[in-house]
Amino acid sequence: MAKCEEGYLCEVCGKDVENLTDSDLYLRYVIGVIDPEVLHTQRERHILCNPLLAQFIVDDDFAAVLVEGGFDKRHLDAGFVRDREVLVTRGYRRLKELASLDLPIIDYPLPEVRQQITERARQA
Repeated sequence: MAKCEEGYLCEVCGKDVENLTDSDLYLRYVIGVIDPEVLHTQRERHILCNPLLAQFIVDDDFAAVLVEGGFDKRHLDAGFVRDREVLVTRGYRRLKELASLDLPIIDYPLPEVRQQITERARQA
């Protein structure tokens, strides 16, 4: 199979990331961790293959992820965890919403992230 026909392969497990709702890359883009200018240069992963981020998704449609060790959210500052859960969960829900929409990729991020992108573009 030609490289362009392989789809997006997870850099952790090597399997195809078939659905937008499973994409760690697009989750990070939606929440503003990845700038649109470098999106195409980043490697893909399944959300579950990035447990450090996945642990912050609190949604009935997403099985809770536990992380052992120093980056376990149960050992982090409660305010940070609360803010991170809100952001990452909103991002995950946005991915679920995007799966049924036909939007240009620049419109994928959360509203406040899109606003930041627009402001940075104006300043450049």
